[in-house]
Amino acid sequence: MHEMEHRDPVTGSTLEAVERFNQAFSRHDVDAVMAAMTEDCVFENTFPPPDGERYEGQAAVRAFWEAFFRSSPNAVFEVEEMFAAGDRCVVRWLYRWAPDAESKPGHVRGVDLFRVRDGKVAEKLSYVKG
Repeated sequence: MHEMEHRDPVTGSTLEAVERFNQAFSRHDVDAVMAAMTEDCVFENTFPPPDGERYEGQAAVRAFWEAFFRSSPNAVFEVEEMFAAGDRCVVRWLYRWAPDAESKPGHVRGVDLFRVRDGKVAEKLSYVKG
């Protein structure tokens, strides 16, 4: 891509780090998700409203992802748009879950605000529509 050739190195590194994270997330691979995050990572969930719950550090964030993927084994994460400037990245996404014995299919759309440090996700703040 020509646009990538003109991008500053920090922005390029940020996009690469978030892409690694997103690929691991799409596979529901908790080990790879955590390997893509810093030791002192921060994740702010979309739930409960209005501010969501905040998780700090590898152990707390890992525990959240393990429970999240266990509760939605058939869910699919789709990136609708992604852009970065320096150490910040914005991802607009669609998250779909498949029906199971207790729920109907559905989806939610949202945005993640990422901060990347040393090639890893240091912060993921999640927001949803509605």
